[in-house]
Amino acid sequence: MNIREETQMRELQLLSPYASCSQKSRGRDRLEEECDIRTVYQRDRDRIVHCKSFRRLKDKTQVFLSPQGDHYRNRLTHTLEVSQIARTIAKALSLNEDLTEAIALGHDLGHTPFGHAGERALDRVCPLGFAHYKQSVRVVERLEKNGAGLNLTWEVRDGILNHRTKGSPHTLEGQVVRYCDKIAYIHHDMDDAQRAGVITEDNIPITLRMLLGYTTRERLNTFVHDLVKNSRGKAQIAMSPEIEEGLRDMRSLMFQDVYLNPAAKTEEEKAEHVVEELYLYYSKYPEKMSEEYRKLLHQEEEKERVVCDYISGMTDQYSLETFRELFIPKRWSVQGKEQ
Repeated sequence: MNIREETQMRELQLLSPYASCSQKSRGRDRLEEECDIRTVYQRDRDRIVHCKSFRRLKDKTQVFLSPQGDHYRNRLTHTLEVSQIARTIAKALSLNEDLTEAIALGHDLGHTPFGHAGERALDRVCPLGFAHYKQSVRVVERLEKNGAGLNLTWEVRDGILNHRTKGSPHTLEGQVVRYCDKIAYIHHDMDDAQRAGVITEDNIPITLRMLLGYTTRERLNTFVHDLVKNSRGKAQIAMSPEIEEGLRDMRSLMFQDVYLNPAAKTEEEKAEHVVEELYLYYSKYPEKMSEEYRKLLHQEEEKERVVCDYISGMTDQYSLETFRELFIPKRWSVQGKEQ
């Protein structure tokens, strides 16, 4: 018996009867030889961490566009916080931590530059529409590894696709990530907004603070403990009605005071303009995209979808540099002549 088989046996013996054991995975679209050391979900996690789309998350907006300061979250730090919270909960519930981690690390791979502003722009200008959760699946199925995709297991792809609020993951591990995505962004976006002076604790109704906690740390602790307490030994991940209502109220507050706050979002219209103009340009001149995306066009992929692939894969700075190169006039000079 090799190391992977020993791990699989421990999963069957120790995990919750509601957990997704790696030995019972529905598998991959393309059959592969098993690893002697890692389970299928461990391999999925490693493939995500080592892919190009994961590395680009470090230069993509979470909430604040190009914030001045070293401690504001970006899309990568958000992903890592989701993963950490989700693993804590999965471990407490005796679920499969490796599957949970893989879903969490992959859930935002398809996000655009400039966060949800970029997503709105692409969805508005592309006749096929655009949604980051669908794009994240497309990244792992089609775009990575020069069009071969990462060939992830069905369970990981299902969790990535269904991580949004309206999603319905088929595994409890996916359900954990779905909750943890909301918990993480409400927690850290509030922390960032307070650091930026956009909001203070006084903006949170006292009844909500009495229920959830008086600091971001206390509220995170409340959400995690409530989710574990109300999901342990059950076939569904859920909070208590009171705390879930509190989570929804916090989310509504964040939309009102932070996500839609003019002080925090003053540059979003400009960012959306950048994304829209890039889409229109590459729709007109698809031959200007890089080779891996031109290759998709030759494989009869729809041009509109490939243009979205190209732009959504850009980081904030790369999209701005590309915009400047395409649309901002350069100063004219002749070498060797006086200015």
